[in-house]
Amino acid sequence: MSTTRRPMRADARRNSEKLLAAARTAFTRHGTDTSLEDIAQRAGVGIGTLYRHFPTRNDLVEALIRDEVDDLIANGHALLDATDPGDALMAWLRAIVVHATTFRGLAGSLMAGLLDSDSHLANACHGMLAAGSELLRRAQEGGRVRRDITIVDLFTLANATAWSVEQSAASPVPGSDPVPRPAAEQIDRLLSLAFEGLAPR
Repeated sequence: MSTTRRPMRADARRNSEKLLAAARTAFTRHGTDTSLEDIAQRAGVGIGTLYRHFPTRNDLVEALIRDEVDDLIANGHALLDATDPGDALMAWLRAIVVHATTFRGLAGSLMAGLLDSDSHLANACHGMLAAGSELLRRAQEGGRVRRDITIVDLFTLANATAWSVEQSAASPVPGSDPVPRPAAEQIDRLLSLAFEGLAPR
């Protein structure tokens, strides 16, 4: 679907900004499964207004993480210049995992976004996959990753790792920056173990 967005009227833009601020607060406190009606109420608008701006929950999630996704895509392109393609791919995977812990439930939302072709979140996910595909190709050509591994495999692995961290005692405080040390150590350990399984046999 097209991602072109027409300029909004001033009142519509204000409502969108209020909804995004309310959603960020709600997602930080309660996760991405929080009530959309509650978000609309917090923003001081009706639920119909929320759906006019964000037809699905995934559209709302995408709007909140758009800048971070753009950064991840840019980071993926920048890592193509790295000397070691395996290290570059690992760095990209780690960035995806850290991003997926921004809100509780975000990892699940990102995986659902892959299947929601009518959502802007699907476009965000596919943008990240495109950026990671070249990193994966280089790692495979450099003999660091098996040829049968796909970028969807890696995206799933990254989000599964984020979900695991989210469920553990090491889970970062939502919205925290940088990632607390226990969570960072768990991310690195899980990715290191996974990467061993990706190596050619």
